[in-house]
Amino acid sequence: MSFPHAPSGPAATGHPPVLDGRTPSASGDLRIETRGIAPVPESHRYGAPGRLFTVWFAPNLTMTGVFTGTIGIVLGLDFTTALVAVVLGTLVGAAPTAYLGTWGSLTGTGQLPLARLAFGRAVAVPGVLQWLSSVAWDALIGLFGGDALARLCGWPFWLGVLVMMVGQGLLGVFGYEAIHRLQKVMTFVLAAAFVALAVKLLDGVHPTTSGSVHGADRAGAFVLTSTIALSLALSWAPYASDFSRYLPRSASRPRMFWYTLLGISVSFVAVQALGLWGASAFTDQTAKGVDELLGGGALGAFGLLAVALAALCSNAMNDYSGSLALQTVGVPIPRPLAAALSAVLGFPLVLWMHAADTTARFQNVLLFVGYWIPGFVAVVAVDWFARAGERGGVPFDPAAEGDRPQPWWPALAAFVVAFGAAVPFMDTSLYVGPVAAALHGADLAYYVAFVAALAVYAPLRLRRRAAGR
Repeated sequence: MSFPHAPSGPAATGHPPVLDGRTPSASGDLRIETRGIAPVPESHRYGAPGRLFTVWFAPNLTMTGVFTGTIGIVLGLDFTTALVAVVLGTLVGAAPTAYLGTWGSLTGTGQLPLARLAFGRAVAVPGVLQWLSSVAWDALIGLFGGDALARLCGWPFWLGVLVMMVGQGLLGVFGYEAIHRLQKVMTFVLAAAFVALAVKLLDGVHPTTSGSVHGADRAGAFVLTSTIALSLALSWAPYASDFSRYLPRSASRPRMFWYTLLGISVSFVAVQALGLWGASAFTDQTAKGVDELLGGGALGAFGLLAVALAALCSNAMNDYSGSLALQTVGVPIPRPLAAALSAVLGFPLVLWMHAADTTARFQNVLLFVGYWIPGFVAVVAVDWFARAGERGGVPFDPAAEGDRPQPWWPALAAFVVAFGAAVPFMDTSLYVGPVAAALHGADLAYYVAFVAALAVYAPLRLRRRAAGR
């Protein structure tokens, strides 16, 4: 198994030029980033850990999070109980993402390219899933953003979605620095917009103080609400180091972890709490509903613009990480073109979701795009810890690590077993596993998948370490 090296140019590396290319030179360098999955040399690194807060905060201030927040009330929980479930699920999901993000500064490498160390040639499996997930998230979020833009401008729905996809595709094409800069600005703009929405909600809208479910049904609804919140935060895990790979090796890893954890947790909890509080008002889960809730006029227009901008911010990250995943799979396509491709494919998926039962299709896509992630996290984390022990304190060198022989089957076996073990515990409107049904709807699939992957892969990986391979 060969891993891309980290020199300064294609002629010096021997790996395909499509993986190399131009890197941003400093904060504010907004020229197109053509570099693909080749590790970023230390001489080309810049920035400070603090920028991780804004890059993980702004993209979560979307109506997708608000919509997800209403689910706890729909399941029959009261506001306080549902909020506790959301906070717990979000923290559990955000912690792995924050931890994986600290690998970026040590390696100069994106998350899926790093997974080649554990998966070898089998990285094509999580790579394809990650790429498909990025397209699915384009649709999940673009559904609201395109609808908001269409209503704001008086366009048909399809045109609003098309303009949205073109805008996010362009940001994905420009790449790492353009995304970081946009998220910094949008952190303040979108926070102001959601504060305005929250103030409007507090005026005459009251949260649900008593739930409609009790006993085991209440426990099941609590777990399912928590799992849905977890799925949102954990969905960023396969992207984590993509947005820290330009940070210098000297960047403080504890600060990187906490800035990422806070950025994801504060934003997701805020928007889901808004959904919980205003569940009775969000009866129309569309841009029209947001506009009417804000009373139309200038405030309604500002709200619609915020929804559209939030979708743009989030989907630009989907397209960027999707481009790295596609290269990791082995598709020899330039990173900017791969980013544009994700946006193009997201367009028909948005139209499909909009064509029928949007709520059911939304929830199904939301859960299914994430069930593979816990097994992936367990495998790459175990491999990372094993390599840390083998290095004995020697700085991480992606090229040297990648040149070591790497059997592909242990990681793939753990990954497949993890997903299979999770199936009976899944709870979606398309499929409810027997265990989830027996547990009154509690979805434990994410936890089961993580433990199963850990149980299968850790002994195999540690045996190889003990054998000195």
